[in-house]
Amino acid sequence: MYEEHLFAQYIRILGKGKRGSRGLTEKEAFDSMKMILDGKVEECQLGAYLMLLRVKEESPEEVAGFVRAIKTTFTLPENAPAVQLDWSSYAGKRRHLPWFLLSAFLLAENKISVFMHGAEGHTAGRVYTRDFLEQFSQTICENFEQASNSLSTNYFAYLPLEFMSPIMHRIIQMRPLLGLRSPVHTIARMLNPFKATCEIQGIFHPSYRDTHQHAALLLGQPNLSVFKGEGGEIERNPDQKCLVKNVINGELSEEEWPSLFTGPRHLKDEEMDPTRMIKVWRGEDTDEYAVASITGTAAIALKLLGQASTTDEAQALAEKMWDKRQKSKFQQVA
Repeated sequence: MYEEHLFAQYIRILGKGKRGSRGLTEKEAFDSMKMILDGKVEECQLGAYLMLLRVKEESPEEVAGFVRAIKTTFTLPENAPAVQLDWSSYAGKRRHLPWFLLSAFLLAENKISVFMHGAEGHTAGRVYTRDFLEQFSQTICENFEQASNSLSTNYFAYLPLEFMSPIMHRIIQMRPLLGLRSPVHTIARMLNPFKATCEIQGIFHPSYRDTHQHAALLLGQPNLSVFKGEGGEIERNPDQKCLVKNVINGELSEEEWPSLFTGPRHLKDEEMDPTRMIKVWRGEDTDEYAVASITGTAAIALKLLGQASTTDEAQALAEKMWDKRQKSKFQQVA
């Protein structure tokens, strides 16, 4: 007889039938994730564990426990700057260009520090943040030291998950093997390694608004905004109303942002041409959908950051920033 593997208890908790199974407590989530991070879990166990979590969908308590475990692996440099806004990018885009990048650049140009992290390549038919950053001559950071330096110099840094947490990156890349997304897509969004005072989230499935909102409370994250973003990224669709759920100074709230257009919805991009993003920034392309998406997304961030007290004020401030942007800042990459 073989002695039962220590990790088997967590699979049993999740998979013991309709009446016997339950979700993990925050401590169980922490302990089980630590075993994964420490390489103490067999591949078959990991697959079973991930898919059992996927079937029931991860709870706020589980997300909080997972995040706490992963954050124990982070070591920030002593000179790490204070970061105002944590921005995750894990979904990828397939219908519209990633206009949210210009929102982040707009905030950074106004000396709002934005730390962005993400992953790429896990889902076919999508384009990812990393693919577009070279068009803007943005360095892809490979560690927290480089990210700290970029934040201090440029108020913006992008650090891929593969460098931030190689094990989580390996798991997120298992999607083609498993056929489904894993809880890592949710967990990674909440990592906030620089402990930014404000965290903004974009999700695809509306139920995850509540998951992120309540996980933030458990993690002691003071300020968070989460909404259904275009394609699952942190990008406001200006053709639709947008329900934003918040944590503001530790208190739950929500608000509905109005559609920015009254006419028919705009068509998706025929071609995901990254050079168009440069042209929009430079004012050489006046795509109304793009500009509304850029300013609308920035407005949600500005209100979260406390720079505006109402949605109208936030939108007006974002549009003012856009009008005053340094248009010559980005050049076309040959």
